[in-house]
Amino acid sequence: MSKKKTVIEYRQYDLSPDFPVLLLTGSRWRISDKVSEHLHFHNCLEIGICHADSGTMIFEGVSMPFGAGDVTCVPRHVTHTTYSSPGMGSLWSYLFIDPCELFQDMFQDSASELDIPFSSPHNFCHIMSQADYPQIYFLATSVEREMKCRKANYQTCVKGLLMALCIELRRIQKQEQDAADLALTPSGRLMISPALDYIHQNYMQQFSIEELADLCHISVTHFRRMFHDIMGTSPLDFINSTRIEKACTLLKSTEKSILSISEQVGYHSISSFNRYFIKVMGVSPRAYRNSGPASADGTTRQAILEYSGWK
Repeated sequence: MSKKKTVIEYRQYDLSPDFPVLLLTGSRWRISDKVSEHLHFHNCLEIGICHADSGTMIFEGVSMPFGAGDVTCVPRHVTHTTYSSPGMGSLWSYLFIDPCELFQDMFQDSASELDIPFSSPHNFCHIMSQADYPQIYFLATSVEREMKCRKANYQTCVKGLLMALCIELRRIQKQEQDAADLALTPSGRLMISPALDYIHQNYMQQFSIEELADLCHISVTHFRRMFHDIMGTSPLDFINSTRIEKACTLLKSTEKSILSISEQVGYHSISSFNRYFIKVMGVSPRAYRNSGPASADGTTRQAILEYSGWK
């Protein structure tokens, strides 16, 4: 009997460019004890805080137990899933962060040093207990508290706390790497992650599918097939949906002309921009701009996800 294929889902969070931090918290964030057949990964750094009960997290096939008081760190593009112990429903809060965007005005070109890069479950401490890592727990829960209360200057406070948290995580990562064998096999990492990183950083530029395949050290044919299997869409459609997502933000948050926005997100032709925008969003850029204020609930991204079939 053939082995059942693991389903991997891509989940992209639409973080505000002005303050790229999102908190998900409350009673609805209880994790079922049913073991999911799907793994997923994100476009940004995830920090989880387990408030109650216990269970298991799976990082690319490696199972790790968690309990109340643990803080989890899941870098971009690391496949994982979570389920609670039998009869339990572990309660969580989640922080989704883009460190490069958050700290770019403070570090400029070196902001990426505070981003948490891809790391194998075998050489990075993804789950940190309150007892073993009290500073991590203090910083993560302090950010959560500031995001909930939203007192005066809370964003400045959150930014400082997250900087300290990212620095601590990088220190832990370095310690783990220094103590472990760093030889990673190709099967231990998401093969297309270099291409996803490149698109994330250079969507406004012109580049070919061949260049993306070269970044992943695989043939173009293999790259197209693997990309579609993992993302549920073609590389070209993913690039265009990324550009349209950025354009949606600019249409709602700036007074720039539609032509200027189309050029800023990577289109050399206004007709191509209009065609792809209507294909993804179902309305023209002008109609989208006039439809009302930007939503804070991620509905723009939801529409793109539904179109591309990534849900």
